[in-house]
Amino acid sequence: MTIPSKRPNFLLIVADDLGYTDLSPFGGEIHTPNLHKLATQSGVRLADFHTASACSPTRSMLLSGTDNHIAGLGQMAEFASKHARFKDQPGYEGYLNDRVVAISEILQDAGYFTFISGKWHLGLKEPYWPVKRGFEKSWTLLPGAGNHFKYITRDENGNQIPFLPSFYVEDDRELNPEEALPEDYYSTNFFTDKAIEFIDSTPADKPFFGLLTYTAPHWPYQAPQDRIEKYIGVYDDGPEELRRRRLAQAIKLGLIDEKVTPHPIYTIRKRWEELTDEEKKIESKIVATYAAMIEILDENIGKILDHLEAKGELENTFISFMSDNGAEGMFMEALPLSNQRIHKFIDNYYDNSYENIGNHNSFTYFGDQWAQASTAPRYMSKGWNTEGGIVCPLILHYPPLLKPNHGKIFKEFTTVMDFLPTVLELAGVEHPGNTYKGRQVVSPRGKSWVSYLANKSDHVHDENTVTGWELFGQQAIRKGEYKALYIPKPFGPEKWQLFNIIKDPGEVYDLSDEKPKILEELVGHWAVYAAETGLIELGSEFFEQEKIEGADNDVTFRTILD
Repeated sequence: MTIPSKRPNFLLIVADDLGYTDLSPFGGEIHTPNLHKLATQSGVRLADFHTASACSPTRSMLLSGTDNHIAGLGQMAEFASKHARFKDQPGYEGYLNDRVVAISEILQDAGYFTFISGKWHLGLKEPYWPVKRGFEKSWTLLPGAGNHFKYITRDENGNQIPFLPSFYVEDDRELNPEEALPEDYYSTNFFTDKAIEFIDSTPADKPFFGLLTYTAPHWPYQAPQDRIEKYIGVYDDGPEELRRRRLAQAIKLGLIDEKVTPHPIYTIRKRWEELTDEEKKIESKIVATYAAMIEILDENIGKILDHLEAKGELENTFISFMSDNGAEGMFMEALPLSNQRIHKFIDNYYDNSYENIGNHNSFTYFGDQWAQASTAPRYMSKGWNTEGGIVCPLILHYPPLLKPNHGKIFKEFTTVMDFLPTVLELAGVEHPGNTYKGRQVVSPRGKSWVSYLANKSDHVHDENTVTGWELFGQQAIRKGEYKALYIPKPFGPEKWQLFNIIKDPGEVYDLSDEKPKILEELVGHWAVYAAETGLIELGSEFFEQEKIEGADNDVTFRTILD
């Protein structure tokens, strides 16, 4: 590694619900030339990068370097608030808690200028805003999602609808969205411009640490019609054909072994061939809108890269680009309460006619089959602790460390918890240990990537490392090449399964009967992990509480064998 003449800058870019093969450097057909160049010419790809299976838990792990059940997002706040078992439990506060010290706090103390532009999703109340967690400058959407254009949904009394509130803050003040958002507001463009503004306000004697956390391509899918038009017709063959094309391209790129068996598509919806021509036309435009959002995202990343280069800072800036979880398949739509609430809201306040799809007052999303076109060969998508929900694309750029490996694909297991120790090592900053500003804090569980990326080690996590995941009652534990998985009913068999996750990333071949001792060992590790993190174990009772009187609560998955 070449030692830079000054401390590096850091820019961590997070896309929201982006699928693994959406980007061209990961096998996708969407026009993403800037990320393609970053991945294949001036950076590297990490092919086995793991997050949590949903937005806010991943963000808590990114900032803290530890497990989401420790950091305060043991369950997404939107769901934890409805369940008595989570009430007042440590690790389930619904915000980034005081048991962890955020990377932004550590670097601010070390003399870095710190900022965030984009989605926060780590606490709505003022004591939990970014400015309270080490960010000197911030312009953020506090909730988990929002309209991408300026469209504030209000009821007949003029009050904001709580389902998708336009709740923005700048530093220490709440903003009036009617006044703060320009008429031509589009989230991806605006967040980029704010990030550039913050970079330009960095004092000359300080490096910067920035988070650029886009809300694209999270629903509602919205983009200018002229950008959507470019992708009209591209998806007319349906999700199964898209999945085949992307798998073939990902194999060609070397991201996936050609011997891997893809997991079959599981769906609660009609197959493409069962849809009417009108239904196909509508779905195709919805996916075209999603693709347009990603192209605009790429365009904005190009803008910020060009800006850094013009300032002479590109070479000395560690840049990462990641998704926060697998592609969104509307897993929670299968829960009747969420399903009815979402559709009532959309019907009342949005227009999803074909011509209006993509506009400011449209609210669309695609379903489980399209999501699995993005996550294949892995099983399922966002909300699942299968590999389809927790394996995400990651691109890294930092020439002083990576120049010898530009274009390389690193295939060893890594996690989002590794960011904090990696950044701190590159910045030459120590973690404070177990005490920070008079409070007890936990040590990071992640490991630094520096030696691995510098070709001084062949792994980040050795064969004895144990990593666990839990969300929505789904449980997973991994050690070395094996992963045990527990999915409660009605979505799974409600028993532990075992997979060789290196040979079988699709989680197709259950080895629990063939290798009972390995499964027994992993289940033992699960008990330790649960005790260490304080997670509250759930089974099918989690979903029982989501049922409402008179709703059709049967969830039936069909297998599509392609």
